[in-house]
Amino acid sequence: MKFFDKVIIYVKAGKGGDGCISFYRARFLPKGGPDGGNGGKGGNVYIVANHNINNLKNFHYKNNYIASNGVNGQNRQRTGKNGKNLIIQVPLGTKIIDVEKNIVLIFLKNENQMFLIAKGGKNGLGNINFKSSINRTPYKKTMGSLGEKKKIKLELILKVDIGVLGLPNSGKSTFIKNISSAKTKIGNYIFTTTKPILGIIKNKLDNSNISILDVPGIIKNSFLGKGLGLDFIKYFKYCNLIFYIIDISIINIKYNISNTLDIISNEIIKYNKNFLLKEQWIIFNKIDLLHNSNYLISCIKKILIKYQYIKKFYLISSKNNIGMKKLYIDILNHLYKLKNIKY
Repeated sequence: MKFFDKVIIYVKAGKGGDGCISFYRARFLPKGGPDGGNGGKGGNVYIVANHNINNLKNFHYKNNYIASNGVNGQNRQRTGKNGKNLIIQVPLGTKIIDVEKNIVLIFLKNENQMFLIAKGGKNGLGNINFKSSINRTPYKKTMGSLGEKKKIKLELILKVDIGVLGLPNSGKSTFIKNISSAKTKIGNYIFTTTKPILGIIKNKLDNSNISILDVPGIIKNSFLGKGLGLDFIKYFKYCNLIFYIIDISIINIKYNISNTLDIISNEIIKYNKNFLLKEQWIIFNKIDLLHNSNYLISCIKKILIKYQYIKKFYLISSKNNIGMKKLYIDILNHLYKLKNIKY
């Protein structure tokens, strides 16, 4: 799915209903007095966190949200209906910012956490409220007030479980597509992935969802803004696993592995060296294009002595589904253990 992490929307609460001026009339009671009812309250606008939503995509196509107005009061002391509240659902980890005041209103970090973003207008009063001993026929009512309206920015601080890094054309998109529910764009040209791609892996151990994020390919000096830069790596802040996807089909295997790891690790260090403290695995992709796997494994083990932060490595072919089952099981077990330790 195309990923949106920042959007601006406009919210408007409902207007309160107007009060009514009316006088009761009956055959034997021609001067029954005032009976104009009150208006209904305007609907509020709430924002609530929902763990089943992981993207702000829907707000990109619809950015105006308006709650219902309160209904005007009626005769016979009938109060108008209150306006229906509007509830806007956003992902967990959404920061709500008032654009005009440039202040953070709230950070929604808990499931079903709700915040009143715009309050509905007050209801108007009917003339029944203004009857007194000196004014038995009041021709007075009040109008309902307008609801609040705001221009707000939604900013998603995404908490992903697995982050995927690699050079352009290393097979990251194919890998994400095959191991998750993501539908990614795949092609043999530089920067196929131009925006983060979020996939969901179903965890059969506890029926939960595991999020996996593919970011645009890294090139040398990405931290300086070359290529597509490193801005998207900010989402790795909360992840528990980082995968390096390396195209193993390159002829000079030894150079390719060392060069790729050096480029990625150097760019990460320049962005945030603490990311290297996270659990990191290497996924050697396109293994189907090689024939001598014994030599490859021996070569990899020698090379990885230099990179102490790499905990595990896997030989796979995303395209032909080779080695994917074992990797999937290891992912589930690793994250399940972390979850049990954490909670």
